[in-house]
Amino acid sequence: MTVIWFSNGDVKKVKPDQRVIYYHANAQMTRTTSPDGLEVVQFPNKRTEKFYPDGSKEIVFPDGTVKHLKDGQEETLFPNGTIVRVERNGDKTIVLSNGQKEIHTAQFKRREYPDGTIKTVYCSGCQETKYASGRVKIKDEAGNIILDEKQMSPQHAASHGKCQLQFFAKTDKN
Repeated sequence: MTVIWFSNGDVKKVKPDQRVIYYHANAQMTRTTSPDGLEVVQFPNKRTEKFYPDGSKEIVFPDGTVKHLKDGQEETLFPNGTIVRVERNGDKTIVLSNGQKEIHTAQFKRREYPDGTIKTVYCSGCQETKYASGRVKIKDEAGNIILDEKQMSPQHAASHGKCQLQFFAKTDKN
């Protein structure tokens, strides 16, 4: 093993397997570079970052949270079981440990419940709740109920689309 001590307190070690371990004294962090291109950075607060040859990155935080970054996408795994995924376009999916799932896009926010109920809030302010029983409730942007039916009848399908049409009309203007 080769060891080089620098006057600023940094230390560089080159291991027989060609791994390079560099200790940055000022920042109190260690960077390990492997021959295969993997770089691992360890910070004094116990955070670890791994940089892979394919450009992806993994961050492990002291509380056990793990974040993966690859190709503009991000996935974070929290110690309580919650998973947050963010796509390149900004769409976000949150999977909660209780089985609920949230989807956030520029057009709407939706929560899906384990019993099959789905609640959607559109950017126009309209809200739509589809219950597992088949009941559908739609509120306009002011919170007024415009539809509350156990089963959606064909004559109310137009009302059902009203919120969505209002939403699309508003977004088409932007």
